[in-house]
Amino acid sequence: MVDAEGEFVEYVSARLPSLHRTAFLMCGDAHLADDVVQQTVTALYVNWRRVSRADNVDAYVHRMLVHKLVDEKRLSWAKVRLLGSVPEPERSPVTPHDDLAERDSLLAALARLPRGQRTVLVLRFLCDLSLTDTAAAMGCSEGNVKSQTARALAAVRQVLDVTEMSVRSPR
Repeated sequence: MVDAEGEFVEYVSARLPSLHRTAFLMCGDAHLADDVVQQTVTALYVNWRRVSRADNVDAYVHRMLVHKLVDEKRLSWAKVRLLGSVPEPERSPVTPHDDLAERDSLLAALARLPRGQRTVLVLRFLCDLSLTDTAAAMGCSEGNVKSQTARALAAVRQVLDVTEMSVRSPR
């Protein structure tokens, strides 16, 4: 029988790249994604015995990740900034195999969405969570997930159409 700490290490080792990618896509900042994933993994370690007994551990962890991101955004006003000015955010690749133009277009489209709509798209389509699991992770109804998804997809389509049109017909 594997001990609880071994199970935790095995779970986190297998899911860490996916968690980081999810966090990055939800917030658009690689450094913030690192912080949020670290906070999530720390909370997961503290509560591993309870979490490991959940019916769907991945959904539980995604919910923790969403909550940590919301907490981070909510409490960001209280952080101390050591620089005179905020540096320009660096663009980090999602994966080394993605086509750069598609990735940049998608990231730009996601960045324009409100946090809830961005979170819905990331959880539903990039993390491949079901409607029920997405609603559970976000702490809202399935109807809310459906309407947020519809609005987000319409907004992304509009942004991507505008981007494609400007690339096709330079003035």
